[in-house]
Amino acid sequence: MEEFKAEVVERISAAIPADNDKPLNVWTQDESRWGLITILRRRITLEGVKPILKTQHQYDNSWLYGAVAPESGERFFLLLPRLDATNMQIFLDQFAEAHVDTFNVMLMDRSGAHTAKCLRIPDNIALVFFAPACPELNPTERLWEDLRGKLAGQCFAHLDCLEDELCAHLEQYTDSVVQSLTGYPYLREAINAVCS
Repeated sequence: MEEFKAEVVERISAAIPADNDKPLNVWTQDESRWGLITILRRRITLEGVKPILKTQHQYDNSWLYGAVAPESGERFFLLLPRLDATNMQIFLDQFAEAHVDTFNVMLMDRSGAHTAKCLRIPDNIALVFFAPACPELNPTERLWEDLRGKLAGQCFAHLDCLEDELCAHLEQYTDSVVQSLTGYPYLREAINAVCS
């Protein structure tokens, strides 16, 4: 983990084409599964009193693909049915279309969907992989944890209801909140070093 932090400037710099003339954005990317099983969190109660909470155990789910720019707080989300290379390709293509005027370095983990040989990486995106088995390096994980806290204890009749609520909460995030959640010092220092 510390080795990755020490090398992140070089890894980002190496991913930028020598002939790049577009402004540079550095993003972190991750996916999170969202389903109908109730998210449980601790609650403060009187000593010896257990909180009463309605729960459900349905296994229908979808995946929220997300990319955040820790320096600016900009974000891009896409709800898709599965985590696989096909849906990752859809995410990358739509992200590339939405950010056509910039060159985007995307830091992500090494999941099978990210490393599949069938992926066609758009011209305005370069992938840089985090160190293996180190989710704590990815600031997008903090955003997912914050979002799970907002949906904790709620039951949804259908997946569509959950997705609507999820989208409503995502729209409430501001640039400054996303910067606060995802602005890991090691990453902000690396972005400043590369962009200066």
